[in-house]
Amino acid sequence: MNEVRIAIFVFICLTAASLGALFCYQRLPEHQRLDDTQKVLHLIANIFVVMTSLVLGLMITSAKSRFDAVNQDVHSYATELILLDRMLFLYGPEAGETRQRLLAYTERAANGHWTAEGGLSDKTSEQLLEDVGTRLRTLEPNRDPQLSIWNDMREQYRKVLELRWSLVEQAEGSLPRPLMLMVVAWLVLIFAIFGFRAPRNAVVVTGFVAAAALIGGAIYLIVDMDVPFEGPIQVSSAPLQRALTEMRR
Repeated sequence: MNEVRIAIFVFICLTAASLGALFCYQRLPEHQRLDDTQKVLHLIANIFVVMTSLVLGLMITSAKSRFDAVNQDVHSYATELILLDRMLFLYGPEAGETRQRLLAYTERAANGHWTAEGGLSDKTSEQLLEDVGTRLRTLEPNRDPQLSIWNDMREQYRKVLELRWSLVEQAEGSLPRPLMLMVVAWLVLIFAIFGFRAPRNAVVVTGFVAAAALIGGAIYLIVDMDVPFEGPIQVSSAPLQRALTEMRR
């Protein structure tokens, strides 16, 4: 998973920066180990601590807003599928096969099949939904109630298609990779400065490693939240499961 690789990369970079500065301090020339040097470095670190905090806060807000928007779209999508199924039921027995195709598609969607490898649309799901549209177009309403329902079904089907493609497009992450790299670079600088002239003991080393692991974990969760259909934090399929239950009645 891409998120795991990012988290491991961040952990390694921060650990290497802090411990590298910690153990290389004694090898620096005497004039580079003065108190004034340390004061200036800590002033620089304070600047980037503030900037990093702000940017991480913005990244969390962005990922959470995106996650909530996709979650709302999934609820709306489940509702639209139920409405389309109800219209097919009202149309009559002629739409029975179309309903079965819609049910098969909903089962696949409820199992999380939105995109295939590479972030492209899942072709099996796409074909099932296209079959629903094809069968809708082959229906021949022969009385006024059926004609009205048929027109409504076509409009409802268009809504379902629009929402599906919207969800497919939102399956990929939106956090800019250059921004992520910049934040990691800032964190590396901060950890390196904190490691400069720090006491060389087990408590300090453990603290640096734990801090690097926790920050790596936090970035992992941010990136994972930005990809709503993968990882431990993902949009629930409960609305589609409920839609599936309703369609099977």
